[in-house]
Amino acid sequence: MVVLLGVGFYFLRPKSRGWKSGSAQSGAAGASPRGPGVIPVVAAKAREGDTDVFFTGLGAVTPIYTVTVKSRVDGQLMEIHYREGELVHQGDLLVEIDPRPFEVMLTQAEGQLIKDQAALDNARIDLARYQTLLTQNAIPEQQVATQKTLVRQFEGAVRTDQGQINSAKLDLVYCQVMAPITGRVGLRLVDPGNIVHANDANGLLVITQIQPISVIFTLAEDHLPVVVRTMRAGRRLRVDVYDRAMTTKIATGSLTTLDNQIDPATGTVKLRATFDNQDIALFPNQFVNARLLVEEKHGVILVPTAVVQRNAQTTYVFLVKPDSTVTFRPITIGTTEGEDSEVTAGLSPGDIVVMTGVDKLQEGSKVSVQLYGEKAQRGS
Repeated sequence: MVVLLGVGFYFLRPKSRGWKSGSAQSGAAGASPRGPGVIPVVAAKAREGDTDVFFTGLGAVTPIYTVTVKSRVDGQLMEIHYREGELVHQGDLLVEIDPRPFEVMLTQAEGQLIKDQAALDNARIDLARYQTLLTQNAIPEQQVATQKTLVRQFEGAVRTDQGQINSAKLDLVYCQVMAPITGRVGLRLVDPGNIVHANDANGLLVITQIQPISVIFTLAEDHLPVVVRTMRAGRRLRVDVYDRAMTTKIATGSLTTLDNQIDPATGTVKLRATFDNQDIALFPNQFVNARLLVEEKHGVILVPTAVVQRNAQTTYVFLVKPDSTVTFRPITIGTTEGEDSEVTAGLSPGDIVVMTGVDKLQEGSKVSVQLYGEKAQRGS
């Protein structure tokens, strides 16, 4: 019996030691402290700088003048003196219409004038003779009165003939169609050899002024008081136009005028801005985004827009404290322009605020900061 107990003790002793050793190691592992980890973040400094206040609206490039050139006489189109799409200047000869029918009319009117002028001269001579005879009581007074009336009739005929001559000369001038404005010619609407009429609906060609050119865009009616107040102060407001994607600035001009009423259906008002367009970057009826500069702010606090966080209650940032921990800081945002936002309350120049890695932070989190554009700095 004693022998059996001794054997049992011998086999059980090593297992007991192993179990105790494993338990001790497990307990030691469980008792090791696990402090909070350091979270890497990218941060930026609040800085003092300048920013601009823009109002943005949708618009379209609209020529200041667009003219449909029409014939003012009826006749055959003889020659065209322009190329489609070229730039023409006011007074340039564009089209010639057959002038021969109007030259014939002019000759006829001039001949009729000579005839009626001769009759008028003869009637005046007779009137002078009759007036002399009347003083001698040789003819009745009625005959003199009748002769005066005849003189006036011939005077009227002469004046009518002169009007016919002027009309024929004017038609001859109209046979040469000149450019009424400086601009770009569109596609030809009528080919040489066709008969054109003064009452044709389509006209001969279209000229569009492109230098300068304007952009008509809309702004919300809430912005109107600021624009009107600035214009009344005599300030020249700058307007930048961008492409459809709002990525490329096309041209810079100035605000010219605004419409005289608000569209009640959309709650917007139309404005016109004018551009020199020397590089012809703006094309008629092109869709653009217009940005109206209404104010320039100087010496304000700016931060990257990416640092600004929002929840249902407030707008805030995570501010990095000197001990490399972060704290929740409510702020007030003013103007946002491009990648920067103006902070009107809550921050001072030089404050470091977290830009990326915000989703892992909470009040008091330890961070290692890498300033935007600088090498990483480890938190203590």
